[in-house]
Amino acid sequence: MFLHTHPYPPFIPEGTTKLIVGTLPPPRFTTGMLNDRDVDFCYGSSNGLLWPILDRVFNLNLVYENSEKAIAQRRDFLIERTIGVCDIVGSCKRQKMDASDLGMQEAELRDLIAILKKHSTIKTLIFTGGNSKNGPEYFFRKQLKSYGISLEVVSNEVPKIHQFRVENRTIRTVSLTAPSGAANRSIGGMDRYKLAKQKNPAYTTLDFRAEQYAPYF
Repeated sequence: MFLHTHPYPPFIPEGTTKLIVGTLPPPRFTTGMLNDRDVDFCYGSSNGLLWPILDRVFNLNLVYENSEKAIAQRRDFLIERTIGVCDIVGSCKRQKMDASDLGMQEAELRDLIAILKKHSTIKTLIFTGGNSKNGPEYFFRKQLKSYGISLEVVSNEVPKIHQFRVENRTIRTVSLTAPSGAANRSIGGMDRYKLAKQKNPAYTTLDFRAEQYAPYF
């Protein structure tokens, strides 16, 4: 059994207004066996799509390599836009050395409610995935239940939006389509994607995500 621990503490710059919430980076980030195109930073996996999506939305001209320059580019972007990152899973156990959410066992969660109480400027949680089992929203709902806090629907259209109350302030959540290759199949089945693909055969799942993500960053 592999103990998969999160390699990064929460990254929450002063004045953070939006907090990206995922689960865990791939196990190689825990073991330190990064490849040449991995970036040793939040969402730095060469297999992940969050930074390519944001790169497209904001024309960041990011480099994709295991270097200090790549780390600095991403860190500076987050600070400039008052965006933080705090994945909800601190550690889990795995039978297989992969990055699947479903493969997580005995997940130990970071206390996001306590973090929100500490950082009173945060207004929005951006989940990198929906409410499927062991996804970030799934775990957060369990955490809210333990606090006796309800999650209210704001919009049931994809991406789904909810809100809840903490210490007399309202915080919204948005559940984006996961920035992973595994989510491409679900995107392919969406009517909105099919319509855009019919109009423009060159339209891709990355284009779809960029359009979906842009309003929330």
